Parts: sequence; structure tokens; C-alpha cells
Amino acid sequence: MPTCPKCHQLIKAEATTCPYCRCELKAYGHPGIPLHRATGEEYLCDTCTYHEDDTCTFAKRPYAKECTLYSDRSQQFDKTTTKRYGLGWRHSLQLWCQRNQGLLMFSGLIGVSLLVAFYATRGR
Repeated sequence: MPTCPKCHQLIKAEATTCPYCRCELKAYGHPGIPLHRATGEEYLCDTCTYHEDDTCTFAKRPYAKECTLYSDRSQQFDKTTTKRYGLGWRHSLQLWCQRNQGLLMFSGLIGVSLLVAFYATRGR
């Protein structure tokens, strides 16, 4: 069972507030939104990935003691160890065609127009 970060009493895992000290455990009282808290005098921003790459939009940045978006930079996985699997050139071409249908239709329309113009001037 987890403990309350404020009074250190045992609490239920699904609890949104501590029944002993009324400390809020989940953000906005919603059980699906974790609320990260700083320990001691440190701020969460000092060890946050979003603060490091300057993508954080939290209003209390860089002095946040509580945050819902906190991402510990020491817990990040190493990108060099992830393995990328190729999908093959046929699948890549199919995905490209799906993403660029408008461009392909426009190119086809231009091609047909040029063919019509070519045959119209050739017949004269």
C-alpha cells in the first residue's frame, strides 16, 4: 500500500485525498491524473525533462513544487537502445500515398490536362 507524502500514513491506492491529513494525492481529484511533488527544498523543474528542453508551459515554472506533467529526466530511456524495424519499401510507399492523396490527385489532373492539350494541338 502507498503512503501519504505528507503524513506518511498508509492509504488506499485509489484514494484521491489522504483520509488523515486531507492532502490531495491526485490532481484535480481525478484518480487517473498523478500529482508529482517535490521533496525537501528542491523544485521539480530542476529534474524535469520538459524544463530541460524548454517545452514546459506550466505557469509555476521553474519553481514548481507540484506538477501533473512532470517527467523525470533520469528515468528516460536511452534512445540509442531502441531498435527500429523497417516496414519494407512497399508498405512505406503505401503509407506515403495515403498521406499525400491530394498531391497525387492534383498531379494526375495536371498530367491529364497536359495530355489533352498535347493531342489537341497535334490534331491541327
